[in-house]
Amino acid sequence: MSSAPAWWSHRGAVALGLLPCSWLFGLAVRLRALAYRRGWLRRCRPPVFVLVVGNLNVGGSGKTPVVAALARALEARGVRCGIVSRGYGGNLEGTAEVPAEGDPACYGDEPVLLAREAQVPVVVGRARCAAVAELLRRHPDVRLVVADDGLQHLRLQRDFELVVLDRGALGNGWLLPAGPLREPLSRLRTVDAVVAHDPRQVRTLVPAGVPLHGLRLEPEALVSLDDPSRRLPLAALSGRRVHAVAGIGRPERFFATLRALGAEVVPHAFPDHHPYRAEDLDFGAPGEWRIFTSKDAVKCRAYARPHDWVLTVRARLDETLVERILERIHGHSSAGRAGMPAVQGAAQIRP
Repeated sequence: MSSAPAWWSHRGAVALGLLPCSWLFGLAVRLRALAYRRGWLRRCRPPVFVLVVGNLNVGGSGKTPVVAALARALEARGVRCGIVSRGYGGNLEGTAEVPAEGDPACYGDEPVLLAREAQVPVVVGRARCAAVAELLRRHPDVRLVVADDGLQHLRLQRDFELVVLDRGALGNGWLLPAGPLREPLSRLRTVDAVVAHDPRQVRTLVPAGVPLHGLRLEPEALVSLDDPSRRLPLAALSGRRVHAVAGIGRPERFFATLRALGAEVVPHAFPDHHPYRAEDLDFGAPGEWRIFTSKDAVKCRAYARPHDWVLTVRARLDETLVERILERIHGHSSAGRAGMPAVQGAAQIRP
């Protein structure tokens, strides 16, 4: 199962037929950006440093582990962080803080995963400015806000833009609806940095002068779906037939990781943010293992069997990226912007 249209992967007849619509979409994207640059549309300016993490394409490119890794790294350097997210896939109206054991049907799967793994406050809300205000109201000690998937939310003034780039997710390289891009590749000229799973594959896409950093997603262990205190080493996968469940943007990457660990993989791919039901997971003989991504695990615990496991993965970022962000933070602090090291009236966000 896949939620991406087949024509996004190549420049065939259907994509060509939709290309005029993509030109109109691109025009609308450029006019909207111009309106914010000229001040015709008003931005909100939080009194703290705002780090936006996003991508150019529809679907996954590995943003969630990057957001979690950045929050952990910056917290370790003494910068108190919080995260705001749209909460895609959740049914929450308004804004709310996400508990670590929150219901993904309410808050969305990625915010719940972030609340568990990043170990910083996470607030969801379709209006990012309202989410930031709620985050700072609840946690006035926060000095840096990470806006998950906020690249296209131009109303939120930002101090650093980081794009997660995945060559495989760019498809045919065309804008919606002919292709999977929400913004053209030329947008990379205006961002502060790019992070990629394989920098060699995207080097020609990144303009000269824009820093390009590497990202490694390293498998850590197998954790029981119904009892997180039970763990197995990765070596337990070697030679074992497993059913692999992935409702993420790039499920093939998850399957490839399991194969690289020695497993014989029976793949079960679902659309990104899929709301699982018991019948979706009705496969596998008694005693056979089912392996879930961390993102899917938060939605599937109610259907756990004794041999269900979660493959935990940790993102490893270039240290130079963290240093680059810290330099920008302290530069803004010296200029009297972004609340480092102290913020007065943190919950007040200027339009």
